[in-house]
Amino acid sequence: MPNIALRSPQYKVIAGATGVLSTKCRIYIESNLKYTIIRNNPSTNTGINFDISELARDYLDLTWSNNSTPQSIRILTLLTNYSGLNGTGSTVGFQQSFDDYGFEAYGLYTDGANPELPFSERLLSTWLLAANVSLSDLDSFEVFLPYNVAAKVVGMNSSGVAVVHTISSTDTFIDVNDITPILKVRRIDCTKYGIGTQCVFINKFGVQQDLWFFLKNARNISRRNENYQSNTLVIANNVPAEYTITDAPTKVFNTNAKQTYKLSSGYYPEWAVEYFEQLLLSEYVWIKIPRNEKPGSYQTIPVTVKTSSMAIKTSVNDRLIEYTIEFEDAFDYINNIR
Repeated sequence: MPNIALRSPQYKVIAGATGVLSTKCRIYIESNLKYTIIRNNPSTNTGINFDISELARDYLDLTWSNNSTPQSIRILTLLTNYSGLNGTGSTVGFQQSFDDYGFEAYGLYTDGANPELPFSERLLSTWLLAANVSLSDLDSFEVFLPYNVAAKVVGMNSSGVAVVHTISSTDTFIDVNDITPILKVRRIDCTKYGIGTQCVFINKFGVQQDLWFFLKNARNISRRNENYQSNTLVIANNVPAEYTITDAPTKVFNTNAKQTYKLSSGYYPEWAVEYFEQLLLSEYVWIKIPRNEKPGSYQTIPVTVKTSSMAIKTSVNDRLIEYTIEFEDAFDYINNIR
């Protein structure tokens, strides 16, 4: 069953035929009919294309998962030709059906139309990560973790099923039966800044990926509010008007704030730039920060990537490859959820 990338257009078509004046498209999400679309045929011998990607993507409910559980939806698309306009008359020919799983994934322009996971140049059994293709014709995979830290990583087996595998706190590679390439684990030691800052994002393949920033972490907070001028005069009978100097005539309201975080990646190999490119293009990002009221413990919060452009660094031009990315809270600092 195809795994389709819903951030890119996904066209479904049924062949046209003589006497076909309209085509009906029915889209089922998890076995429930959600959309019925009818299009008239400008030419009785030309099939009609239906782009189902945006319609189906609305039903992806993406949230952070501590287990990195892959999130997808099953999509059944049924196309039927009719002899009359607007889906009237008799059916012509056989119904065309498409049974897919949809992911919060995207293909690049160079990947071609209707991209499917794990994309055309990949092995059927592979890791859903950016690959190092600089060494050989075979994809090589590597992740970067602090010492004594475990992680989850997602691969796709030869049956097209996304599966989660665990990297233990001491693993330097993992070799599993259902994924062909070995996944290397490079341990990074950066004691000056602790173990670093963990960022989690939905990558190009529509699954959670960990990306660690091993060096400097700068946090800022910015406040915003509104104000108005009030009348603080107190007027009583037969006495001069007066005011209290502690009662401010300029009143402040709607005060709130946002935090921003500027994280430095530490030194990565040149090929790993695709990790940061996919982070920049992701619409679902989280970072792990210390809890305010409980030192030594952490919580995962949603953020947006504030950095909008990034220079692609190379060892020839820059020698050491390091990226600095700025994030912003995806919520107001003061709780105002109503």
